[in-house]
Amino acid sequence: MENIKFTSKGVTCCAWHIPATSDVLDNGKGHPCIIMAHGFGGTRDTGLLEFAKPFSEAGIDSFVFDYRGFGDSEGFPRQDVSYKRQREDYHAAIAAARNLPNVDETRIALWGTSYSGGHVIVIAAQDKKIAAVVSMTPATDGLAALVQIRRYGGLSQLATAVGHGLRDLGRAIMCREPHLIPIVGQPGSAAMISTPGAEEGYKAMAGPTWRNEVCARTALEVAKNRPITFANRVTSPLLVQVGSNDQVAPPEAARKTASLAKGKVELKEYPIDHFDVYGGSWQEILLKDQINFLSKVLSHPKAK
Repeated sequence: MENIKFTSKGVTCCAWHIPATSDVLDNGKGHPCIIMAHGFGGTRDTGLLEFAKPFSEAGIDSFVFDYRGFGDSEGFPRQDVSYKRQREDYHAAIAAARNLPNVDETRIALWGTSYSGGHVIVIAAQDKKIAAVVSMTPATDGLAALVQIRRYGGLSQLATAVGHGLRDLGRAIMCREPHLIPIVGQPGSAAMISTPGAEEGYKAMAGPTWRNEVCARTALEVAKNRPITFANRVTSPLLVQVGSNDQVAPPEAARKTASLAKGKVELKEYPIDHFDVYGGSWQEILLKDQINFLSKVLSHPKAK
């Protein structure tokens, strides 16, 4: 595993490059490479290696990075989940990966989960050279997410989030330190994600750089993050993995996103909640489906 630094909009970001340990997908030009980043408030040391290492064994390089303002990457303010900036970071990571030695630049794949599961839909719509996309339990429609939050938390949950968001926005305008709220918490708390079991599920995979806090201003832009509106421009092979019991990322929005994509689409559904994919038997099942999909669509005739 190699430590890599790359630049996104002038800010230094950190990544791990995990080379393939098998040549089964080497076409003479190099290995395919999959770009990976976490979901809402996540860091690269929070459960991602458990996916990247099996990809390596399957013949796929992995490029696992931290967004600006998170983990080991630079950037301020810290802990600010901006979907627009995170999409820019994905594009910068792709450019860096395409220049890695022994990587076939024509076989760059994207992997995302939860919030980043939506990001990869947008990136694939914008970059037609992307060879494959894996979108696991994706958050593809911020408006649908707000409806779901109201369903389990009521209007008071939304009002609390907006109140904290406005407080943080005011501090940003006055160039003061951000107002932070928890990423995950117990039901009824002011955390951004407070569904039953969310706090336990997220903390179970948390790495040493992960912090359970986020700039509250992100609550004001969640509804604007709608990857579903980009889906009809996606032509890359796409695997969408939906949890039918997902209380965080609305499953119906993910299904509709898959139905709108124009390329070869595989939609797989599992009787699980949002955080069940990061450990245990369900992770093994979803990971097996990902490797089968990627091995199939990233296979390539030997270069002459």
